[in-house]
Amino acid sequence: MRRLQVLRSVVATGSVSGAAQALGYTPSSVSQQISLLQREVGVQLLEHVGRGIRPTAAARLLDQHAGTVFEELSRTEQALADYRSGLRARLRVEYFSTAGRSLVVPAVAALTRTHPDVRVELRLQPDGDPTRRVGLGEVDLALTVSELPLPADGVTWTHLLHDPFDVVLPGGHPLAAEPEIALTDLAELPWVTHEWPLGACSRRVLEACSAAGFTPQYRVECNDVDTAMGLVAAGLGIGVMPRLGLVRPHPDVVVRALQGPVPTRRVQVLHGSSLHESEAATAFLTDLRAAAGAGEAGARGADIWAPAVDSVPARA
Repeated sequence: MRRLQVLRSVVATGSVSGAAQALGYTPSSVSQQISLLQREVGVQLLEHVGRGIRPTAAARLLDQHAGTVFEELSRTEQALADYRSGLRARLRVEYFSTAGRSLVVPAVAALTRTHPDVRVELRLQPDGDPTRRVGLGEVDLALTVSELPLPADGVTWTHLLHDPFDVVLPGGHPLAAEPEIALTDLAELPWVTHEWPLGACSRRVLEACSAAGFTPQYRVECNDVDTAMGLVAAGLGIGVMPRLGLVRPHPDVVVRALQGPVPTRRVQVLHGSSLHESEAATAFLTDLRAAAGAGEAGARGADIWAPAVDSVPARA
């Protein structure tokens, strides 16, 4: 492990002297550690380029995998530290941004009241398939708004709620005086999107607009609800955004319900089929469903694209 750490420092700094300074070693000690590591792995790790050195392709490969090793070691050390301090369990949750305030925060707060010994790790959802990450055990639960999860062994999904979209208008907009606004009334207006590139969330909006006979005219594209609301407040367009993201709207916008084909997204949580083996995960899912129930109570209208479902295996 020590020699891998030395190699990683050489790769990161680009020189033996830089690694020596970073680690508090002498350059000769760093060179000796690299020489020992080269004999152990049986491949050349450094090559001379002019008056300096350069990591070989083998060194970069070893550095990449060593990063995974050190991450796992760090998690192991943290788990032991948690155990010594009385934290007996860890729960890793992946979520999308608009679910954070409305679903994740109240669920975590409820969990820590009933299970104060649980360490909760929250991760904003990265690119890629969350079903795969749950299946590999990289996370325990993952909230998602994608279509039904791709088939994966050992992964189950549980429906949380249907989240309707509302229209967001500048405060002085003529339509702001209406309690509800028909989707067709927005056909000729400039739009601001909160998701770019357009994905599963925006697909619901595009489908509803298509059913109403028009295509939105996007003037500004961004990738988060808060910025989109700011752009609407500045008068750059109107937005059609998920209600979960509008819990605390911008002070200079008006939020109104939609009439007609109301775009609605399905919010679900992915988890392993052995969920019942983890008391913390089971409790957190219960807390999520309670938070989602409060959100579902505010949903209106028929959902023509997201029928209600129960918890079923992702393979179904």
